[in-house]
Amino acid sequence: MDFIQGEVLFFNKPLHWTSFSLVNKVRWLISRHLKVKKIKVGHAGTLDPLASGVLIICTGKATKQIDTFQYQTKEYIATLELGATTPSFDLEKEVDARYPFEHITREMVDERLKRFVGTIQQVPPVFSAVKVEGKRAYDYAREGQDVELKAKTLVIDELEVLEFALPILKIRVVCSKGTYIRALARDIGIALDSGAHLTGLIRTRIGECTLDKCISVEQFQEMLQTMQPEN
Repeated sequence: MDFIQGEVLFFNKPLHWTSFSLVNKVRWLISRHLKVKKIKVGHAGTLDPLASGVLIICTGKATKQIDTFQYQTKEYIATLELGATTPSFDLEKEVDARYPFEHITREMVDERLKRFVGTIQQVPPVFSAVKVEGKRAYDYAREGQDVELKAKTLVIDELEVLEFALPILKIRVVCSKGTYIRALARDIGIALDSGAHLTGLIRTRIGECTLDKCISVEQFQEMLQTMQPEN
């Protein structure tokens, strides 16, 4: 591998890691392997710390391809808990409100989910990296300040129910760049005359890169060790 000329690496981001921390780890491992102080490393498409799955990392001159990967279609497996909401729309924050969910049927779910397929408008979560007047939205949110975010246009190509066992709903989502699955969970809860938040998220695909093609940090480390010349 030529990390300076550029490599495109497919990683399975571990749960609880930020995308940036994975990039930092990969950069450190490559720098140590090559015995260089600096090397360009970047990722295509941020994953929340509470999500795992496909994260594409580019090195060297291949970082110029990052924008191309970011605009490719993404697929997720999302687990929602119906009947409860959190300020962050996921497990980062504690439940702040509970709602009835016993009225929800599988038929109702199938019917209401149709509203989200195609070109839609979505308001990003306040706990997100969206910039408002040069400052990240999550900075405002963590300071307890109200911030109004504008709806963004995005496309959801497919929305499939994988499991329905109240209050749990598991779905497969195929969507465009800029889709917040946490915000989708919020909106699905509202559409079902209830509430919802995300309890699990796995990104299973970016473009042609699927989860089964991805490696762990440990596997990458072992790979580098096999590439090292013997003393």
